Amino acid sequence: MERVEGILGASSRSLNIPDRALNSSANPTSVQLGANWAKMGGQAAPDYSTIRLMTGSAAAEIVERLKARGYQAYLVGGCVRDLLLGLEPKDFDVATSARPEEVVCLFPNARLVGAHFGVALVSTGGEDVEVATFRSDHAYRDGRRPTAVEFEIDPRQDVLRRDFTINGLLMDPASREVLDFVGGRGDLEARLIRAIGDPETRFAEDHLRMLRAVRFAARLGFDIEPATFAAIERQRGKIRLISAERVRDELACILTEGGARRGFELLDASGLLSEILPEVAAMKGVEQPPEFHPEGDVWTHTLMMLEGLRSPSFTLALGVLLHDVGKPPTFRTADRIRFDGHAEVGAHMAVRILSRLHCSNQEIRQVESLVANHLRFKDVRKMRESTLKRFLRQEGFPEHLELHRLDCAMSHRLLDNYEFVKRKSEELPVEALKPARLITGHDLIAAGYRSGPAFRRMLAALEDAQLEGQIQTPEEAITWVRARFQPPDGE
Repeated sequence: MERVEGILGASSRSLNIPDRALNSSANPTSVQLGANWAKMGGQAAPDYSTIRLMTGSAAAEIVERLKARGYQAYLVGGCVRDLLLGLEPKDFDVATSARPEEVVCLFPNARLVGAHFGVALVSTGGEDVEVATFRSDHAYRDGRRPTAVEFEIDPRQDVLRRDFTINGLLMDPASREVLDFVGGRGDLEARLIRAIGDPETRFAEDHLRMLRAVRFAARLGFDIEPATFAAIERQRGKIRLISAERVRDELACILTEGGARRGFELLDASGLLSEILPEVAAMKGVEQPPEFHPEGDVWTHTLMMLEGLRSPSFTLALGVLLHDVGKPPTFRTADRIRFDGHAEVGAHMAVRILSRLHCSNQEIRQVESLVANHLRFKDVRKMRESTLKRFLRQEGFPEHLELHRLDCAMSHRLLDNYEFVKRKSEELPVEALKPARLITGHDLIAAGYRSGPAFRRMLAALEDAQLEGQIQTPEEAITWVRARFQPPDGE
């Protein structure tokens, strides 16, 4: 069996990753792997000292215990893919010939999380590792799950049921031997997302795999193999049969894992975008006034902003995606192209879209606020002090600020208001933006005022005065109220 220093140039279908490639960042093998990853679009050579694949790791211990009892066992899927690309895996999965009941017997703390599909969750060393029995799947009838499964002893059969070749690789953590039954290593070298076997069958089995193909291509900077892409185009309408939660979760990954622009370009090219987010697809071809948007139409502007995201939260990424969603329905031509009320219209649309995707209430509120307020930055220099402070103390304001920066940077490139607000937000402490109340409704009652709807107006006006620096003590607050509102009864 040939031993190689990296995935590029390796010719064996089964290869060994030398120990030093996984335990050192200062040796020739590590450098070679890092260089390979850079060629594939990676940001920097990986630090192998951070990679958790070592003899004492939880997943490796599980594999060794299974093998010691005579079972076949390997690391499988995304963790193997990421290791070969020089990335630190997010987690590790194990595939084995042991049946679920045998896994539970061997690991008393294991719990079955998908007994029908042969999946157990094993906790060891403070980590949870998913351990799945080799299996083949029967027919799929709901576009998500097989009607039945068969447990197997041949790892090849387990690989053949999986989604993409780059996710069908198996690794022995002790020897670093990698088993490749489907050409996954070659597709890693070629930077291709390719369905295992017949792509029409793979996507008919689980329609969500179409979005997963886009996610992997976007995050890794890969292309989707032509036959696989053509199958997505033909079956794109089936994505509407998938639950909103599963679609939302894939969109979240596309938006936040890196390569969001590439992801949405692929969603558009495949036809998936029109199926799941027709409101976003409607941005294409919607012209904008060139004096403010020399970059082009609404779609181009949005793609450029997506490209500018750096490790965003889900809500910021959604805010970028939807900040101009109200422009297509408000487009009109007068003295110039105008989008009257597009922020307000877009905020309502964002609520409908995110409710359809079953986003959380907190996520919906934040994105609604991002969309509704994104134009207010143009007026910050004219705002009263109290208005500006209320603007700055909005929940999640750093996301508002970053959305505005991207909006400007990807259009007219005028960042004066951004710099002004950024400076103000850094200068003003939290207590200046939201000071403790000087008086309450109880104090107004004690001063002789009758409780009622007027209290809300009085307290709001008092806060304005406090934010403006006009009053600073409870006594000054009561005097200020007496001078401006109907005196208490009997005076």
